[in-house]
Amino acid sequence: MKTKLIKDYLNKIIPDAKCELNYTKDYELLIATMLSAQTTDIKVNMVTKLLFEKYDTIEKLAAADIDEIKNIIRPIGTYNKKAKNIISIANKLKENGCMPNDRDFLESLDGVGRKTTNVVLSNIYDEPLIAVDTHVSRVSKRLGLAKETDSPDQIELKLNQKFAKKDLVRLHHQLVLFGRYYCKSQKPLCESCELKIICKHYKKLRK
Repeated sequence: MKTKLIKDYLNKIIPDAKCELNYTKDYELLIATMLSAQTTDIKVNMVTKLLFEKYDTIEKLAAADIDEIKNIIRPIGTYNKKAKNIISIANKLKENGCMPNDRDFLESLDGVGRKTTNVVLSNIYDEPLIAVDTHVSRVSKRLGLAKETDSPDQIELKLNQKFAKKDLVRLHHQLVLFGRYYCKSQKPLCESCELKIICKHYKKLRK
């Protein structure tokens, strides 16, 4: 079965998959994930190290000067909008008193969509969820788990149907890391990959 082949191979090459965003508090993961849109985790970790050291409580972050936030996160791009999102999120979390296990609340926050919410709920609350980013989308389509035309929501639904619920949190991290370091957008490591026998992308390359 295709799904067993994929799961077994990912368990073999990425046995200890985990989130590569650095955080020590629940809300830090939320903010880091929001910041990761259209940039890399490496760049996000660089700016959040400075951000979370300077503003080490949600109260300090909520009261931060927006220009100082912009200066800190400038390297990741779209920093004007993301700086506003940080302060808005911090204020709403401060008012709420915690970061709840509540999809509706989280998705109501500025800059937070389904993908970010899934990352937070799966990592913080161990909810069985797949967050479909560019890596998960690319890998899913190449391996025939989803169609080329599928949206992130459609891909998420198909992965939920194909894999056991107990495997989803680990599978999410494995698919992200597999896409980031093996099944890359450019120059994927096809020749050494045991999944090339089911890979649509590899078959195209061979033609």
